[in-house]
Amino acid sequence: MSVKLTMLGTGNAAVTRCYNTCFALQREGETFLVDAGGGNGILAQLDKVGIALASIRNLFVTHAHTDHILGCVWVVRMIAQAMNSSKYTGDLHVWGHGSVLAVLEMICRHTLPGKVCAHLGVDILFHPLEDGQAFTVLGGLPAAAFDIGSTKALQYGFRLQLPDARTLVCLGDEPFSERTRAYAQGSDWLLCEAFCLYADRERFKPYEKHHSTALDAGRLAAELQVRHLILYHTEDKTLATRKDAYAREAATHFSGPILVPDDLEELSL
Repeated sequence: MSVKLTMLGTGNAAVTRCYNTCFALQREGETFLVDAGGGNGILAQLDKVGIALASIRNLFVTHAHTDHILGCVWVVRMIAQAMNSSKYTGDLHVWGHGSVLAVLEMICRHTLPGKVCAHLGVDILFHPLEDGQAFTVLGGLPAAAFDIGSTKALQYGFRLQLPDARTLVCLGDEPFSERTRAYAQGSDWLLCEAFCLYADRERFKPYEKHHSTALDAGRLAAELQVRHLILYHTEDKTLATRKDAYAREAATHFSGPILVPDDLEELSL
């Protein structure tokens, strides 16, 4: 059975016209959630696409920036409450590097009710990952986490082996680091940040903020010889033209399929 990718949000940290970048991977009724944006808007996004909290069995937190981790607090809260009302059975597995999981647990313990926190470490399980460590999701699909080489907060991406030996790689939300080449090279699906168009670099200042452009992402995809390129973590001032304009700019270097999804857009991998 194929894996379905749903982009729950596609925007960078400061967006107001779309949701912060996060996505879900689904297979055989199970959901693997990657980040959750910056607040309880994640609950609305999940509801709009019909993803039940009870289906979320694995949560991967890339890093501790507010636009990625704060929505995870809401996911933990709502799943714990579902556990208390017998609407969620089994365990929730939360993956990430040790420091981001420590931050998530700290926020939860300082802000959530005791009946919620009682599940932390019992059936809401935190799994600290080392750079390069393997883990499994979605009914046993193998994955490997890796340090993306962030110049800001420590951040992990991952490489997931899809059915039929295809691969999906999440590069996080910063420019490519040479240390991640072994994970990204030749992947079938590459999820890559594109803060803005290179043509709009003076307006949005991507390089000063340590981000990439659609042009950079296209050049990277060609260099890494990937099959499909997915662009996310963008500005939100050009949503009306973003899909075509970003794809067109990336295509000046990359000849393969380029996807610039809108929030809530679904894709069969």
